[in-house]
Amino acid sequence: MRIENRTAKVTTPSDTQILMTREFNAPKHLVFKAWTTPELIKCWWSGGRGEVTVAEVDLRVGGTWRYVIASEHGEVGFNGEYLEIVPNERIVNTEIYEQAPEGTKPADNFVTFTETDGRGKIELLMECHSKEVRDAVLASGMEEGLQDSWDAMDRVAQSLK
Repeated sequence: MRIENRTAKVTTPSDTQILMTREFNAPKHLVFKAWTTPELIKCWWSGGRGEVTVAEVDLRVGGTWRYVIASEHGEVGFNGEYLEIVPNERIVNTEIYEQAPEGTKPADNFVTFTETDGRGKIELLMECHSKEVRDAVLASGMEEGLQDSWDAMDRVAQSLK
């Protein structure tokens, strides 16, 4: 049974942090797989807001990632480096918006995968390097895009059962 619940919660624990949480209708190992597999990322990351033209994942400490969405508004890209990986449990990575002003420091993302009664959950804590960057991320429409994207990821993770 598919539930479209748009239940991602976005909070701001501090002046530099954004905490995003959501449960999924699939076990955490399938949520982790959807989160880290390039061909699956292409199915959910845009949330229907364009085509994911690049989903590169070198899932190892020191490896990099890069995602690009092409839409009628142009291309939007993000990239970063993996700092810590515990399969099916935790990923720590950097993230930078490729169109950010030069000199912008990347955010640090702390992604935790847990499970209760067969339902996976993601807690993504984004640590920005300033309140201004955090506020710019929040003002970008990030939350609406996140809802669409994580709804799509829920469908992808469920399809892997």
